[in-house]
Amino acid sequence: MVSPYGERVLDVVERIPSGQVMAYGDIAEYLGEGGPRQVGTVMSTWGGGVPWWRVVHADGTAAAGLLDRALAHWREEDTPLRGEKVDMRRARWLPSGDFQEPTDLA
Repeated sequence: MVSPYGERVLDVVERIPSGQVMAYGDIAEYLGEGGPRQVGTVMSTWGGGVPWWRVVHADGTAAAGLLDRALAHWREEDTPLRGEKVDMRRARWLPSGDFQEPTDLA
């Protein structure tokens, strides 16, 4: 059974547009609760039913062990890439105007 926090995380992930991504920390900041690790736990536990490939590390890399599958999805959705990772400057989705973009872009 998905926790209430997990439901909120998964709801955000479902709203990320095709070809765009959010970092784990972006989701936590948007929700105003938890952190990147908590979002990662939600995704690894319950994220199989949502577009999980649209959630990446802050440097644009895929979750451990999922690079090949994520690359296939990113290419299918025309997600901006830099080699084998997402170009965060071009692909990051910020769902509201008051959402602050992190400064640790790769």
